[in-house]
Amino acid sequence: MSLAPLLNAAPAIPVHAFAAMAAFVLGVVQFAAPKGTLPHRTIGWIWVILMLAVALSSFWIHQLKLWGPWSPIHLLSILVIVSVPLAVWKAHHHEVVDHRRIMILVFSGALVVAGLFTLLPGRIMHAVIFGP
Repeated sequence: MSLAPLLNAAPAIPVHAFAAMAAFVLGVVQFAAPKGTLPHRTIGWIWVILMLAVALSSFWIHQLKLWGPWSPIHLLSILVIVSVPLAVWKAHHHEVVDHRRIMILVFSGALVVAGLFTLLPGRIMHAVIFGP
């Protein structure tokens, strides 16, 4: 395992990857911790900022090009940019079931599923985890 492939990549890639890794860890903490508490809200706001950083930084990453410089991951980024503020709005309006559902879907789709795709051979995170 070596961080060299990630640290040698274009600047948006390490920003994207480190924000995603931090969001994954905080997301796991959020799922395990009591809900509605001050720590839950504080960690939640940090998670929201990290997820928006993950989504926004993706627009400067163009390694998979299916439609000009864009790929399906950019559609996922748009979905995150819409869904995360919606989930926050749901929480503020005490619509806890919808808030929980949206947050679980964003975590599962944008961090777990998309994260697994980064481990495919030829991807930078594959080189980080499994070597060249």
